[in-house]
Amino acid sequence: MSILINRNTRLLVQGITGNEGLFHTTQMAAYGTNVVAGVTPGKGGEWVLDGKIPVFDTVKTAVETTGANTSVIFVPARFAADAILEAADAGVGLIVCITEGVPVQDMMRVRTYIDQKKVRLVGPNCPGMLTPGECKVGIIPNNIAVPGNIGIVSRSGTLTYEVLYALRAAGKGASTCVGIGGDPVNGTNFIDVLDMFESDPRTEQVVMIGEIGGSDEERAADFISSKMTKPVVGFIAGQSAPAGKRMGHAGAIIEGSSGQAEGKIRALEGAGVRVARHPEEIPSLLR
Repeated sequence: MSILINRNTRLLVQGITGNEGLFHTTQMAAYGTNVVAGVTPGKGGEWVLDGKIPVFDTVKTAVETTGANTSVIFVPARFAADAILEAADAGVGLIVCITEGVPVQDMMRVRTYIDQKKVRLVGPNCPGMLTPGECKVGIIPNNIAVPGNIGIVSRSGTLTYEVLYALRAAGKGASTCVGIGGDPVNGTNFIDVLDMFESDPRTEQVVMIGEIGGSDEERAADFISSKMTKPVVGFIAGQSAPAGKRMGHAGAIIEGSSGQAEGKIRALEGAGVRVARHPEEIPSLLR
């Protein structure tokens, strides 16, 4: 078992003919992901990866022709919202938006729309997802994780890679890793993923990687305290960040007393979460 993606995932890539889209399509296909189609308006009828993957003008046509059930988006920020909406309208059940710099106002419009449909959006501004040994959707490096029973959910792409590598070095593997992104408005939050891990029989422990800004980690702590039976290990990035300065992600900013690392750590520890002081400590805190 795994959550969200597995060997049955049929992936289409929006923006497949761009430099980023084509590079990461090559990596995803090499990992074993079943990439069935690409979409670039005006490039319909072309093929990429030595004629292995067809390119379509629209997501609707790609879905109707190939049966794609998941989309990953590599398009410029000014087009990302429309790409998400197009995939949702085409009946894609899982949409992963890698693009960073998507305007908050655009994402507010997207959330209003997709909340009315049976669509799961991960991102934007995220590294995507990895179910080791089965499927990769996004930009997580191919060789840093092995299959296991630890679920990982993270706001930070770089720290996701560091933790996956540290787990592998310690002889531990992941069931599924989900990078939710660090923008103020996104599609999937900590609670969504924690709930899926709680229900997944393959996942026995969970690692949650948060950061300063917002209150998602505090809400996740409430969920862990009241709903979760599986042990959770956490880490909060930005513990020395100054107030009022954005650190990396658009959502990683302390406003007054809100969003500080200390408050998030207290909330998680109060929920029974073992909180690491640095990422390399995480493997030793897992039971």
